[in-house]
Amino acid sequence: MNILLVYPQYPDTYWSFKHALKFISKKASIIPLGLITVASLLPENWKKRLTDINVSKLRDEDIKWADFVFISAMSVQLASVKQVIERCIQLETKMVAGGPLFTEEYEQFPEIDHLVLNEAEITLPVFLEDLGNGKPQRIYQSDKFADITKSPLPDYSLLKLNKYATAGIQYSRGCPFDCEFCDITALFGRQVRTKTSAQIIAELDHLRQK
Repeated sequence: MNILLVYPQYPDTYWSFKHALKFISKKASIIPLGLITVASLLPENWKKRLTDINVSKLRDEDIKWADFVFISAMSVQLASVKQVIERCIQLETKMVAGGPLFTEEYEQFPEIDHLVLNEAEITLPVFLEDLGNGKPQRIYQSDKFADITKSPLPDYSLLKLNKYATAGIQYSRGCPFDCEFCDITALFGRQVRTKTSAQIIAELDHLRQK
């Protein structure tokens, strides 16, 4: 199975840091951490490529190569998401989508073949099992929250790390507060869940090696 993971472009706002990045010769401000975590949840024998449109162009040949294009995005990336969807449709490549934008507004995307919503540690294995049995459903949802002490090490090998200004790691999910401008509690709940010290140290060591 060939999988192309695509991270859509940020618009020219403070989200992109487009103009400031030129001073330090970088293409993007931060790595697409969610997508490289999803990549580690996929079967090891699957071939994977990643295109972060903030760093490099999305090529038709990569879309044609893929059996599925996996898309993850936030709402601010909507314009780029629509362009990616249109190109996948034109090139007849099936799409799998998840992440904040699709989890909150999945009804707005009837073109997407499969919507794997909420936390991937819970919903993605179910999709993969159904896909292996030849009966993948269109929507996968869950009201449960993942035990992130079992979350895998992100696959940093898919990235051109020298193109990024920073590389964040995820220590926790969830928040006890309810700020009106933030969707964290809607996505990840009010119970704060954390990774173990061993996970964080392993991730930092791996990132430094890369």
